[in-house]
Amino acid sequence: MSELHRAGSGPPLVLLHGAAMSWRAWTPVLDALAQHHDVIAPTLPGHRGGPAWDRSAGTFTVDRLADGVCAQLDAAGVGTAHVVGNSLGGWVALELVRRGRARSAVALSPAGGWRSGWDLRRLVWTFRVLRVVTRPELAGVIASHPGLRRAVVRRTMEHGERIAPELVPDMIADVRGCDVLVPLLDAAAAHGATRALEHLPCPVRIAWSERDRMIPWRAYGAPMRRIVPDAEFVRLPGVGHVPMWDDPELVVDTVLGVTLPASEAATA
Repeated sequence: MSELHRAGSGPPLVLLHGAAMSWRAWTPVLDALAQHHDVIAPTLPGHRGGPAWDRSAGTFTVDRLADGVCAQLDAAGVGTAHVVGNSLGGWVALELVRRGRARSAVALSPAGGWRSGWDLRRLVWTFRVLRVVTRPELAGVIASHPGLRRAVVRRTMEHGERIAPELVPDMIADVRGCDVLVPLLDAAAAHGATRALEHLPCPVRIAWSERDRMIPWRAYGAPMRRIVPDAEFVRLPGVGHVPMWDDPELVVDTVLGVTLPASEAATA
């Protein structure tokens, strides 16, 4: 059975994590969001603990990834929901908007747009290096040294030392256990950036981390203005690519600033 975290009550809120991670990426914000929402945080298909990737079905594209997420939501009895995604999860969140499964969407530094082929190839090499330096036998050492935790995840977080030591082994295993990332990036290189999403059927906020070293705004965020021209664009000050650990309160406020008014409008 695939891993899925669910807690809280209220309008459903789906949290979609980034590449080579799991639902645990949302740990710092789960309790606060569950005070307002029925929070559903699945582990994405092809990731450790998520539904397996069926290699016989062909290329693993983002469309297929979105198909898998829709199947997970169907299995959880969720039709439409507020959707929040980070990085790859942000790309999928925008695809759920396109499919009419989102009541609102917040995409935190979403993947799916890039300035050149070089920008995409750089991501492939970044993740390959990450797999090399995050080895299971190093989990104990990394967990016991806050400075080392910060150094290892420097490209994705400003404050990696805030990661709970007991989560380090799982996070390393998540990186090692993701077998779809390179196929996804290869498919993206072949098919291009995500298709334009215009005439939005629901509120969409795209929030870019100010200190995003993984997919910085100029190369990856600015193209999003052409892809989703009607979205609201905001900046998240002082945080890295995975902002949930750097500033949980900021992320919660960014999410609830969209989901609560959207829920109130729907009720009215």
